Amino acid sequence: MKRLAVLGHPVSHSRSPAMQTAALGALGLGGEWTYEAIDIEPGEFAERAGKLPGQGFVGVNVTIPHKQAALELADDASEAAERIGAANTLSFRDGGIRADNTDATGLLAALPGPVEGRKALVLGAGGSARAAVWALAGRGAPVSVWNRTPERADELVRDLAAAGARTPAEGLLRPVSVEQIAGNGYELIINCTAVGMRDEDPFDQLPLDPERFDGDVVLVDLVYAGSEGRLVQEARRRGATAVEGLEVLVRQGGDSLRIWTGMDPPLDVMRKAAGGGT
Repeated sequence: MKRLAVLGHPVSHSRSPAMQTAALGALGLGGEWTYEAIDIEPGEFAERAGKLPGQGFVGVNVTIPHKQAALELADDASEAAERIGAANTLSFRDGGIRADNTDATGLLAALPGPVEGRKALVLGAGGSARAAVWALAGRGAPVSVWNRTPERADELVRDLAAAGARTPAEGLLRPVSVEQIAGNGYELIINCTAVGMRDEDPFDQLPLDPERFDGDVVLVDLVYAGSEGRLVQEARRRGATAVEGLEVLVRQGGDSLRIWTGMDPPLDVMRKAAGGGT
């Protein structure tokens, strides 16, 4: 039996096991492959993940808070994973560990159109934010990065600029403060924070004014908490285009499945199993 899993902390909320199990069944691999969730606390990732190849695992997805640790564990990495500085997909083969990042490709696939030249705001500075910034800047979008801790936004911009993303000197990648965000006319807004997973009002926690949502705005909320989040609700109510986190999960999960199996993922099956409809 070939085993797959998603590693995170916490991870009990993840839709990946249901989604990937349904996909494996649709591909005729249900009797040969399994997919599960494994909770690993910070500080234990390298030790526990490093033992998985000897337990029948051929690959894993990696989510919060382990994406940077996953890259550090790998013997080999894709260019995207190396430059982003984080990995969400590990493959165990030939005695080694290969790191990939499908967060970037998954985000771009979930967006409703091209991003070149569209002003983007990325909220957060973790692994998903790094992938979002890299993906958008790589397609020619001027990207601003905000984080509750400004130093982390500064670090993200410095790291990605050094890795080859469009540099701050070109005006295409920069950290911003709350004051700089107001009135900036962002056309793409990507929420990569955990705000929205609980009952708090996201507009109390994030530097966003719902009155600025209109038909020119595309909002992507990577949070999926079991129901349509407040950010998505407000965006749609005011005529903006909203992309829910489940759609991004389906797209990046499909790319991971292709890496492991070499087969095209059944996206409709995955979307339905994840709770995103047909």
